[in-house]
Amino acid sequence: MLTINLGPLTIAVPHLLLIGSLLLALLTGWWLGRANARNPEQQLFRLLLVSLLVARLAFVVGYFEYYQGELWRVVDIRDGGFIAWPGVIAALLLGRWQAWRDRGLRKPLGVALAVGVLSWGFGNLAWHAFEQGTRLPELALRDSRGAPVELQDYVGQPLVINLWATWCPPCRREMPVLAEAQAREASLIFLFVNQGEGEGEIRRFLDAGGLNLQNVLLDSDGRLGQHVGAMALPTTLFYDANGRQVGSHLGELSRASRARALERLKEGTQP
Repeated sequence: MLTINLGPLTIAVPHLLLIGSLLLALLTGWWLGRANARNPEQQLFRLLLVSLLVARLAFVVGYFEYYQGELWRVVDIRDGGFIAWPGVIAALLLGRWQAWRDRGLRKPLGVALAVGVLSWGFGNLAWHAFEQGTRLPELALRDSRGAPVELQDYVGQPLVINLWATWCPPCRREMPVLAEAQAREASLIFLFVNQGEGEGEIRRFLDAGGLNLQNVLLDSDGRLGQHVGAMALPTTLFYDANGRQVGSHLGELSRASRARALERLKEGTQP
């Protein structure tokens, strides 16, 4: 499962883990600081913002070549471009400094920060273990000519599956980025699995955008999205040559986040 529905909202599991860890940290800080009226809530929110900022900056620095000429994309965090560990280290160091400066906050802030980081870390480890235990579904889809296509036929080579629809603005924005990758990455197979639309609508969209995509498949009932638990578009799934899921990306891929995702896919498929 990649997303969870909370009423009208669809939340990605990694985002839910972050929110849950923050709530645990806030509750811990309030509980430990209630006797002295020293609730570290404000400090915890600041630490979260600092960690996110540092994680984003680390990503931008690491993939700066993809931002040259389009510097405004540095602040466009919709691509999910973050490198977590620099942000975690920054939060721990800043939290330690704040606790050292204010003796009354040492216990509530220190314990709350530890609870938040550990719960987030163990939650992500469990999530990645679950994700990497997922296999390529045994589903039959249709190609643009209406012929049945078995997903299992693609086992044997690293695979990128993009779930998309023409009505989805981020799907439309990321499609040229994925088309470039398909043209360049001969060692990878890209499948563009449309969710719930017809061949004519898909063809009009591709022709209007001048997109020459290979392996466009039709999933009229959205069965693949339901099977993998992705209730939001676009969603991109990454499988190794044995059909084992090694990663996923919910939301729009930029050139930078695409580069990171493909690097991790290639690393995950090495013997």
